[in-house]
Amino acid sequence: MEITGRITKDAILAKIGKDKQVINFSIAINDAYKPKGASEIKHVVTYINCDYWLSPALLPYLKKGCLVSLFGRIGLSVYLSHEGNPLGSLTFHVNHLKILAFAKKESENIPSAVPSQNSSDEDPDDLPF
Repeated sequence: MEITGRITKDAILAKIGKDKQVINFSIAINDAYKPKGASEIKHVVTYINCDYWLSPALLPYLKKGCLVSLFGRIGLSVYLSHEGNPLGSLTFHVNHLKILAFAKKESENIPSAVPSQNSSDEDPDDLPF
């Protein structure tokens, strides 16, 4: 199965036992559709928890906002709540991970100063656009 989405927060590395490591992260998948008979588009976001066991070296690249394409399988965990009610959660077990777009760095999120187009020494009719 293949899914594509953006990482919702920086991935974390968890150690299992003495020699096993897993990268845990969550992705958001955006979808939109127009219900029959409706005039407005409905937007839906689905969040999926993921685990990647194959290479902990990818951890520094899996940052919030990173667009990833994941191949793997869905796992189901079933458990009982404190009240005794049955609950479950889905986890996507990643076998292959492809980074489609890296997350923006913090410095890229800060707008740079834009010089004024109407400075006193420029003729507004002489602009290149």
